[in-house]
Amino acid sequence: MKYSRVFINSLAYELAPEVVSTSELESRLAPLYKKYRIPMGQLAALTGIQERRWWPKGHRLSDGALAAAHKAINETGVQVGDLGAVIYTGVCRDQHEPATACRIAAELGVSKDTAIYDISNACLGVLSGILDIANRIELGQIKAGLVVSCESARHIVDITIDNMLADPTMQNYAQSLATLTGGSGAVAVLLTDGSLPLRGERQHQLLGASHRSAPEHHNLCQWGLQEAGVHLYREFMRTDGVTLLKEGVELARDTWSHFLDQRNWLVEQVDKVICHQVGASNRRQVLNALNIPQEKEFPTYKLLGNMGTVSLPVTAAMAHDQGFLQKGDQVSFLGIGSGLNCMMLGIKW
Repeated sequence: MKYSRVFINSLAYELAPEVVSTSELESRLAPLYKKYRIPMGQLAALTGIQERRWWPKGHRLSDGALAAAHKAINETGVQVGDLGAVIYTGVCRDQHEPATACRIAAELGVSKDTAIYDISNACLGVLSGILDIANRIELGQIKAGLVVSCESARHIVDITIDNMLADPTMQNYAQSLATLTGGSGAVAVLLTDGSLPLRGERQHQLLGASHRSAPEHHNLCQWGLQEAGVHLYREFMRTDGVTLLKEGVELARDTWSHFLDQRNWLVEQVDKVICHQVGASNRRQVLNALNIPQEKEFPTYKLLGNMGTVSLPVTAAMAHDQGFLQKGDQVSFLGIGSGLNCMMLGIKW
């Protein structure tokens, strides 16, 4: 995938307001920790995550996405009527149907010509949405499009902790650790063909993207519903963290090689990278496998945890705001998602 007329003009975000420390979660697991003599602080030691943010109880996902969308519109001055597509890409949604994007589009007041739909691709949802709109722009179908997402971890973490206490086994503990890293936030990414009279400093050119998949590993991380009684279902999430990391690193290595070949870049020519935020071990192993020095990557997981689809674009926005990403940098977005899928984008900042 190569692009010549696609630009990222806004990376707007909204962080959930409630700060939840890792020690708070561990205190709720005290009976399990006592049974297996697990020292307090183990979760933070394993993941490197000190805290994460959650939305208040009863928070509506589309409200978070709308807050980010309004920021993107106000920041750039884009005319809502110029949006040729509005795509919601979160793992979490308001409901199964209709698309969560429909309420967002209605509140924004888009035109009747605007394409409105949801995309689901685990933690790669926003990147998938970016490429979907980029393809429409490159083909000349639209001049601008908006990708929005909002993730909420409160409900699934609460359920997982209850399940860990009800089934206090080491196997259940191991399969539940990844869920406890979950954070919450919202993002809106505005893409245009560069022809619209917009405000703001952002005009990051999307150069290309590479994608590789390994669907034989689709069962390593699952989030869904399981039967809990007659006509009764409850959410569950389980992750084989060790195997997921091993196979994810191998897929990332393959995708990185393809990405560099496609762009005719050497590793040394990639100035900065923004990775999907999972935790300390994931960061270390992925960067080592791709021969990327840690100083070229901007981490946010310590204070935000894993915000799913929102993590990578919010991290990029923060890296820009803090001066880590500089104009003219050759930047790569590196994402790995359950499924397994891996996606890498090349951007001239």
